Amino acid sequence: MPVFNYKALKEDGSADGGVIDADTPKEARLKLRSKKLLVTELQALEGGEGPAKKFRVPLLRRRRIQEISIITRQMATLLGSGIPMMGAMTAVIEQSESRDLKAVLLDIKEKVATGGTFSDALALHPFYFGELYVNMVKAGEAAGNLDKVLYRLSDYLHAQNKMQAKIVAAMTYPIVMLIIGVGVIVVLMTLVVPKIMDVIQKQEQDVALPLPTVILLAISSFFVNYWWLLLGLAVGGGLVWSQILRMPAGRLWWDSFKLGIPVVGPLMRKSAISRFSLTFATLLESGLPVLEALNVVKRVVHNQLLANALETIRQKIAEGQDIATPVKASKLFPPVVGYMIAVGEEGGKLEELLKKIAEAYDEEVEIAAQRMTSLLEPIMIVGMAVVVGFIVMSVLLPILQMSNL
Repeated sequence: MPVFNYKALKEDGSADGGVIDADTPKEARLKLRSKKLLVTELQALEGGEGPAKKFRVPLLRRRRIQEISIITRQMATLLGSGIPMMGAMTAVIEQSESRDLKAVLLDIKEKVATGGTFSDALALHPFYFGELYVNMVKAGEAAGNLDKVLYRLSDYLHAQNKMQAKIVAAMTYPIVMLIIGVGVIVVLMTLVVPKIMDVIQKQEQDVALPLPTVILLAISSFFVNYWWLLLGLAVGGGLVWSQILRMPAGRLWWDSFKLGIPVVGPLMRKSAISRFSLTFATLLESGLPVLEALNVVKRVVHNQLLANALETIRQKIAEGQDIATPVKASKLFPPVVGYMIAVGEEGGKLEELLKKIAEAYDEEVEIAAQRMTSLLEPIMIVGMAVVVGFIVMSVLLPILQMSNL
């Protein structure tokens, strides 16, 4: 059944909008009229009619992890209470506040109503439901415990959201300071310094300027006259960099380099290990085999070096080794991770110990983030003080020189 995006007016004249499913535009208008809505705009949303086509959503809209976590928990609660799939989806769709996500859910409901599986319908919307989500739902459908799997998925998404929030919070302050600092320097070099130096040069036409002032004049002149070159280099460099990161070798080099950066590298490594442990545990709990779970995990760790190591581990396990031995041999995981995995395998508590590893590294990520912020803040303040101090000194030196003449 097609999905339509509509805008309408209520009886009191206020605006309304949303999405509705109907076989034809005429039927959609009749449905809206029955709700006492006067349709002002009606547009069909394009959806996939088969497994090869993807539902189109705005490319610039970020994936709402928190909202997906909420609807996942709602679905789990409804299914666990004995409500059929179609009824649960109807209830979730009615509660969804996002128009785009509601349109996606309506399309999924339509696919399920026509005989498709829930996991196959989710797979048509990778912008909202990734490979991990789809594979876990597929495992839940096969095992007959979809509600429990959805509970685990909700917990997993919530934990990932908290982890990302910690990292973003740690990086926000230094980035904001850097942007403000660069902005202040650009304004000084292009607007303030040239005007001051024009006055000084008119007063000291026959007197040699101090070396710092000469350097400042050269830099300021370059900013004023060649700003377009700097802008072009920035844009061109960004395009070249994006192409490098698209190449496997370039991505591998960059991901390896990031892990070696002082202060930032340990934070990224601990975050990746936490993500690996929690994702692996969640997939195993949901019933996925070890090899299939590792195949999914390597795609969500967001680090090519770690993904390559996980592929090697997967191959070793396929050859008959246990999990702990290739993990220890990879050298990317701390020894404690390998030992805890070995204990978990021997005691039949692998998922439980993987979750404990994730919890431990979550705490370490928070500590590392605080440490990074506490180190970067004084470094950036000192750096800004040096730059601004050089500008002030370069302006004051000729003024002092004038006063001594």
